[in-house]
Amino acid sequence: MDASLTAAEITPYVVTAIGAYGSAVLTRAREQAADATVTLGREILQRFTRRNRQRPELESAVRDLAEDPQDPDFQAALRGQLRRILEQDPELIAELGALLARSGARVTTLGERSVNVGHMTGGTVVTGDNNRITG
Repeated sequence: MDASLTAAEITPYVVTAIGAYGSAVLTRAREQAADATVTLGREILQRFTRRNRQRPELESAVRDLAEDPQDPDFQAALRGQLRRILEQDPELIAELGALLARSGARVTTLGERSVNVGHMTGGTVVTGDNNRITG
């Protein structure tokens, strides 16, 4: 994996963790009842902060995103910080690749208003404007 692909793949998990805990995600202890995605996102982020590389910039991006987790600019800023760190740490790329493989997690969301579903056991997902579902 390269830094850009890894950053793009892990960002949704980190965003979810930040959305759940805000900037406290940097220090919050693991809770047994935590959602798997939040737990994975927090674990990913902890691996970044343990290495102390560019930590102030990363923490700033986390705080900004915690204020508005849905803001695409803040998400992009976080992804950029993650990519910069990964570009300098191929060992971390391998570590995160192994972590993602063990978790079975795969998330790909591309484009504005796209849908990202981690687990779905039924139902319908519809995107676009002025849709009607009948019957």
